[in-house]
Amino acid sequence: MKNPFGNMSNILKQAQAMQEQMAKLQEQAATKTASGTAGGGIVTVTANGAMQIVSVVIDPEVGKGGDVEMIQDLVLAATNEALRKAKDLMEQEMKALTGGLKMPGLF
Repeated sequence: MKNPFGNMSNILKQAQAMQEQMAKLQEQAATKTASGTAGGGIVTVTANGAMQIVSVVIDPEVGKGGDVEMIQDLVLAATNEALRKAKDLMEQEMKALTGGLKMPGLF
C-alpha cells in the first residue's frame, strides 16, 4: 500500500521554493520602475514595483502659469498611470513565477 502522504513532502518542498522565489521577486521589485506622464510630458511620475512613488518631475514652465489646480490634476493623472504600469509590470513578473496561475492576495 502506498503512503498517502508521500506526495505531501514534494508539495511542501515546492511551496517553500515558490515562497523563496516570491520573496526574492519582492526584493527585486523595488529596483524595477515604471513611469507615467500627463499633459504631454509636463509631469512625469515614476513608481517602483513595490508601489512606491520614487520621483515626480514637473516642467518648470508650467509653474510660471500659476494654475495650481491644473498641476495637481496632472500630478494625480501621472501618478495613477505610473502605479498602474508598476502593477502591470509586477503582474507580468508573477506570471513568469507562477506559470500564469492566479494566486489570491498577490497583485
